[in-house]
Amino acid sequence: MSTVLEPAGHAAATNPQSAALQTSVAPPTLLPHPLLETIGARAAGYDRENRFFAGDLEDLQRVGFLRASVPVELGGLGLTLPQLLREQVRLATRAPATALALNMHLYWIGAALHLYRRGDASARWILTEAAAGKVFAAGHGEPGNDLGLAHSFVKATPLGDGGYRFDGRKILTSLAPAWDWLGVHGLDDSDPAAPKIVHAFIHRDAAGHRTVETWDALGLRATRSDDTYLEGAIAQHQHVIRVLPAGIPDDPFVDGILGAVLPGLAAVYYGIAKRALELAIATAKTRTSQALAGKTYAYKPLTQLSVAQAAIELDSIEALVERVAAQWWQGYPDGEPWIARLLASKQHAVDGALRVVNLALKIAGAGALSKNNELERLYRDVRAGAFHPPNADATHEVIGQAWLGVLGKV
Repeated sequence: MSTVLEPAGHAAATNPQSAALQTSVAPPTLLPHPLLETIGARAAGYDRENRFFAGDLEDLQRVGFLRASVPVELGGLGLTLPQLLREQVRLATRAPATALALNMHLYWIGAALHLYRRGDASARWILTEAAAGKVFAAGHGEPGNDLGLAHSFVKATPLGDGGYRFDGRKILTSLAPAWDWLGVHGLDDSDPAAPKIVHAFIHRDAAGHRTVETWDALGLRATRSDDTYLEGAIAQHQHVIRVLPAGIPDDPFVDGILGAVLPGLAAVYYGIAKRALELAIATAKTRTSQALAGKTYAYKPLTQLSVAQAAIELDSIEALVERVAAQWWQGYPDGEPWIARLLASKQHAVDGALRVVNLALKIAGAGALSKNNELERLYRDVRAGAFHPPNADATHEVIGQAWLGVLGKV
């Protein structure tokens, strides 16, 4: 199979005792409206200057967004996955690049939380570090690796004490200027008959890594997803989370990554689409038509049709994301094709958001093409959804195989 994140598939499980401890102390709305307005006002400048969202990061750290889903007993705010996704949507409506980059931090928390709720403390330190304000980034992307976590071109060399040395290149490292911990995977082929994939974390202070500023992209520019070169970077033994057989991973830690990253991506693109329609409707209510004797475009039948199509699309995205997130949090029953559900929520959000943004530009008219128009930026940002792994081809392949009962057997 050619996809980037492929579990062999067992359902999410919950430790009832740990779950009971996760009582939210966050306000009903974690991100207050004035803060979102401030963040939204910065977005155009970050995009134009291809600059990292440092101001947003500082503000979001202050209100606890980066530790929002860490359990209360470990110093976090205890948000459930559905609660967290609603905040991610709200952030994405004003600053998609900020929301997208921070999803890379939040999915490591989600993976560690998945283990913690099952009674597995092997990644608890991730939760405590996040509670202390540390930023996690993802070092999964590699040029030419279309097998993703099933393979790696980065060499992982065992050190004999449980630690590993990593050598190779990672791409699309969102949060490159700001991370404290970089989660990576690499291939340990010291035993050619039994190659292994090593999942570990490298601290910023460790030697042997460098960032090369390669990021100058069409959209989501403020993520600063630069390349990372690992040149003897060491992950200490206590920060090696998993050593798994090479190939399709079958492990709760990887499952936890999927259960966090895919709904998170869906939330970001839903937020982009939601904002686009809001802007388009506002324009339609003020833009006048001589053909309608000076009435606004809100009275044009074709405008009404486009708004209706976009609204229906948005409702379907929201419904699927909410349902899948709630099901994941509660735990899927045995035999349920949960990976198909997660992938469907992400793919439907990405595809639907693109349709909504295209409709929004049609509704708003030629003024949306201006670089000074927020819709122009959203038009560029939404197109990145097609490239987040797994891509559309791989996603449909896995969904089909999961429903047919042949996932991992092809």
